[in-house]
Amino acid sequence: MKSETSVKQRVGIVGVTGYTGAELVRIVHAHPQLELVYVAARETAGQTLGQALPSTRGVPSIADLVIETFEPEQAAQLPPRMDVVFTALPHGASARAGAALYDAGLIVVDLSADYRLRDVATYEKWYGAHPKPEHISAAVYGQPEWHAEELRGARLIAAPGCYPTSAIVALAPLLEASLVEVAPIIIDAKSGVSGAGKALSQSSHFPEAAEGLRPYKVAGTHRHIPEIEQELSRAAKQDVQVTFTPHLVPMSRGILTTAYARLRKNVSAEDCRAAASAKYAAGLVTVLPADTWPDTLFVRGSARAQVGYAMDARTHMVVAVAAIDNLARGASAQAVQALNLSLGWPGAAGLPQIALYP
Repeated sequence: MKSETSVKQRVGIVGVTGYTGAELVRIVHAHPQLELVYVAARETAGQTLGQALPSTRGVPSIADLVIETFEPEQAAQLPPRMDVVFTALPHGASARAGAALYDAGLIVVDLSADYRLRDVATYEKWYGAHPKPEHISAAVYGQPEWHAEELRGARLIAAPGCYPTSAIVALAPLLEASLVEVAPIIIDAKSGVSGAGKALSQSSHFPEAAEGLRPYKVAGTHRHIPEIEQELSRAAKQDVQVTFTPHLVPMSRGILTTAYARLRKNVSAEDCRAAASAKYAAGLVTVLPADTWPDTLFVRGSARAQVGYAMDARTHMVVAVAAIDNLARGASAQAVQALNLSLGWPGAAGLPQIALYP
């Protein structure tokens, strides 16, 4: 595998027809140093990519790629064909596929939850038995701003979840700089319906979702909680617990997260902006000025995140707000950003930085 920027890395995507897989196709195709050469999905195997993803019709070099069926037993046959594989499969299946591809010598970027949690017992509490626990120690959590050094040269990358991404970019700088207390931390997050995935369900059915706004997985039951707590605890250098409530909103893409934490004595919102600005200087996270607030519209389809801060003077709580596109910054674009760093390239290389507006 070569990391020189003059040589394109050949890319495969397993689980190509899901929402994150389709987003990977868009981003990989636009990346000047990546070449999509292999696509796999079970239900659409045998179709061309143009047939399965109509958005690719007429696009030279990828529309005629034939979707294959991937089984972990085939992994050893793939290195001659490619250098990097993204696995966009359900948890459990993604671990089996990713472990086999990693053992075959490929760089693997996993978009499931299978390699995000460092503690096997914690994973099994929330997701059930882990099929490949022996590979967890090899994985690097793929949040680029907070794990850049670990990502350099990494061959097994765990792409972060969408809700955790929005919480981390807003809160981690404050905890790292000891600007806020570790308790209480309250996170209120709202996601577009694509976050539920492509499978049909009553809650994501158009008549159910288009005119409603509802919480789900409330009172400490959402699977992203341990991931959020793991990364915020890392930033704080002590255990952090959060109260997290997700909501489903009637739009396709985007997450808006509003978090609340108690400021330490003599700390202001400007101190929070300064800490975040220092952490995210020249990166893909934009820290907004006072009285300017993140909006999912202004990050839609992009690899960027926006964060903003204000202080409630009555309660001495900080209001920390983040906006991301759940499929781009919250999944596929961030996965490619992590890959860029692993290969020694600039993190923003080849990524969409301007939102689809309006």
